[in-house]
Amino acid sequence: MKKTYYLVFLLFTFCASQENKINGISFVASNTLTSQKEVIPVLETNANWVTLMPFAFMKSLQDTTIHFNSKRQWIGERKEGIEHASGIFHNNKIKIMLKPQIWIHRGFTGHIEMKTEKDWQTFEENYAQFILFYAAIAQEQNIELLCIGTELNSFVSQRPQFWNQLIQRIRKIYKGQLTYAENWDTYQNVPFFSKLDYIGIDAYFPLANEQTPSVELLEKEWNRHKSSMQSFAEKLKKKVLFTEYGYQSTDYTTHEPWNFSKEKKVNLVAQTNALTALYNEFWNEDWFAGGFLWKWFDANEQVGGENDSDYTVQNKPSLDVVKRFYK
Repeated sequence: MKKTYYLVFLLFTFCASQENKINGISFVASNTLTSQKEVIPVLETNANWVTLMPFAFMKSLQDTTIHFNSKRQWIGERKEGIEHASGIFHNNKIKIMLKPQIWIHRGFTGHIEMKTEKDWQTFEENYAQFILFYAAIAQEQNIELLCIGTELNSFVSQRPQFWNQLIQRIRKIYKGQLTYAENWDTYQNVPFFSKLDYIGIDAYFPLANEQTPSVELLEKEWNRHKSSMQSFAEKLKKKVLFTEYGYQSTDYTTHEPWNFSKEKKVNLVAQTNALTALYNEFWNEDWFAGGFLWKWFDANEQVGGENDSDYTVQNKPSLDVVKRFYK
């Protein structure tokens, strides 16, 4: 009888820990407005959240100008596209994280570095206008979660006062939840996570350097990262949210998950094992909020598939893994 009660307790605990998880999809904008046809495949994954990602552009790591909401961009990334998509997803009872982020040609955003104090101040005000523009949209559209930056380690480390002030400015116009997405190797350097609602991590942690690592091996490999995440979460009394996670369907996909390449050999089993291990290790943890799978394209029938090496799980065996854990 005691054994029966114990098993029931374990089952209850496991279900309770998964009940409110953010089972998210990173939805890629396109040159058309999102329609119900594009939403249906997302619903079929059992996702309850999506990320909408309007990109901004900088010419270099020292450029003080941020270009966003331009007529030259695809409509899905512009104001009208975000508003339309948020309405469609909300009508389907899917919650939204709005994640405006910067793209730099031949440069990593974590290395943004201004040359002078004047340049820093100019860049800071331009960045604030960029984020506040989308914060206003998020408030108008009742978007549940706003990500205030993505992989900006140098900017965050060097200009903490700006970020504290920016958070205050955002809170005045946006009443939803906030996070910030930092890279897997520098998330503990972010000084303002205590002022946000989630610890956002782009979770491309290096794991096994094997062609097709087993689920068991990958679960063991996660141990060297997982304990530090849990300690950090408990210290700040905030849950960890994987603002991005995913693996290419290639050989050695868990060795350097951030290192995208079209030249890698397709390996569908490696992607399936990698996602299974990640879900096994995190989706039943109380200190873990959930995550957003990278990435999902609107033209579902035309992307992914068994010959595709990209991160998407569309039309691949790994999609069944996502459906099972997101259910």
